[in-house]
Amino acid sequence: MWRKKKLIIVAILAATVVLVGSIGGVALAQTGSTDNTTAGKTLLARVAAILGIDQQEVENAFTQARSEMQEEALDSYLKNLVDQGKITQEQADQYKAWWESRPDMSQYQQQLKEWQQSKPGIPPELKEWQGARPDISLSEGFGARGFRGGMKGGMGRFFPGW
Repeated sequence: MWRKKKLIIVAILAATVVLVGSIGGVALAQTGSTDNTTAGKTLLARVAAILGIDQQEVENAFTQARSEMQEEALDSYLKNLVDQGKITQEQADQYKAWWESRPDMSQYQQQLKEWQQSKPGIPPELKEWQGARPDISLSEGFGARGFRGGMKGGMGRFFPGW
């Protein structure tokens, strides 16, 4: 009986911590400052200010540490797959060589973030049109599945092999 009460108390405390953390995170995200003069705009800026070094140095060190940790995790993962017999050491080496030869996409990631932030929302006229036609889903339309999911039944009703 006491174990059940303990479990319930722990579950309630965990749920409370998660709820408070979530609400706090949302509140912090919504009250973000647009003042660029404050040194505490980002975590890395605060760390740089505390240490008394250039923010760019901290960002570079953080990027290097993250890269090294990712490489260690990949090595560990591949070693585990080899140890389990799922892949050979040669396959692991080939995968690692492919992974390291990938192009640097960081410049495009920033452009993608900027584009995503600048793109407009769905126009109200389109929302009204979609509301009047519940049988047509714009979210499935011409996306990853092409014509297949655009209307109820997709193109499969016209082309049975689809």
